[in-house]
Amino acid sequence: MIDGALPYLRCPVCEQSLARVERSLRCARGHGFDLAKQGYANLTSGRTPHIGDTVEMIADRAAFLSAGHYDFIADAIVEHAGDGLILDAGTGTGHYLARVLDAAPGAAGLGVDVSKPALRRAARSHPRAAAVLADLWRPLPVADAAASVILNVFAPRNGPEFHRVLRPGGVLVVVTPAPDHLAELVAARGLIRVDPDKAARVEESLGGHFKPAGTTTLRRALRLTPAETRTLIGMTPSAHHAPLDSHPPHVASTTAAVTVTAYHPA
Repeated sequence: MIDGALPYLRCPVCEQSLARVERSLRCARGHGFDLAKQGYANLTSGRTPHIGDTVEMIADRAAFLSAGHYDFIADAIVEHAGDGLILDAGTGTGHYLARVLDAAPGAAGLGVDVSKPALRRAARSHPRAAAVLADLWRPLPVADAAASVILNVFAPRNGPEFHRVLRPGGVLVVVTPAPDHLAELVAARGLIRVDPDKAARVEESLGGHFKPAGTTTLRRALRLTPAETRTLIGMTPSAHHAPLDSHPPHVASTTAAVTVTAYHPA
């Protein structure tokens, strides 16, 4: 529900507080923003340069995550649950945000994404989850020091904005693929490889704004049916170039490997 996040939201044009007026959000200066019938708010102040994940990618992600294959990632994130506002930057379907909210009964959730198909699901992922259309590369429509926890799972990172909206003493939890993430599938199916400079780019995006407080690398062996393998590929960037019209002929074994790092404001 958008109402639980309203105290933390700000107008993307003038940075004034927002109030709900029927099917829209409005600030005292008269700027208005529509509420979609699915429940998410469009808080963009202009045309966004990209539209994010497609309907098909989001459907595949929802199916794969609901099957529990990445529950080990959610379990690691839940350890950082806290009260106040939980901001999920690049929320996708809202799967991880919902898991954290289940563990934090006193918290409100806010998922931000640029994909409308993702937000349609995120807005309904949890009774205390709000969803907002906004570009992570631009100033976020969130008040200064509003969030107690920021989640960033396989999503772009905006270090200056994350630092601005995270309260002192808060935590930023970043999940990125480890170098060997899905290595067997990458080799067998010609998928996009993890950038070997990924760790350096993460530090560069956050450097000067955050200091790491702890890093853990997690690995799980996955055995996937042909249909699950196709779904996994379909939810990744490889969906844009890998053939998805046929399933692999047998059960696939692959390694899911991620790095989970907690950061505090510098």
